[in-house]
Amino acid sequence: MFISNAYAQAAAGGDPTGGLMGMLPLILMFIVLWFLMIRPQMKRAKEHKAMVSALAKGDEVVTQGGIAGRVTQVGDNFLRIEVADNVNILVQSQAVATVLPKGTLKTL
Repeated sequence: MFISNAYAQAAAGGDPTGGLMGMLPLILMFIVLWFLMIRPQMKRAKEHKAMVSALAKGDEVVTQGGIAGRVTQVGDNFLRIEVADNVNILVQSQAVATVLPKGTLKTL
């Protein structure tokens, strides 16, 4: 008398674009991440690899640790860098951050 009857509702018809519209934000987020993060990182890595492979004896470089010096010997994986008169250090070639213009280091 005080309680009304509860009836089950019929299933709603499926939306034909529901699957695509649900995936659209995820696809847009991936595209934005690609152009803002992934693509520039790949470009920087490619430029760094080209710079390291072009290193030659006599180039003036700065390592990622901030050590500046002149390349005296180039190997496959390592470089010998002269940081002062008769002071050479051995660093991995991938540790070179930048190549300086010729004549930047005049104290060597």
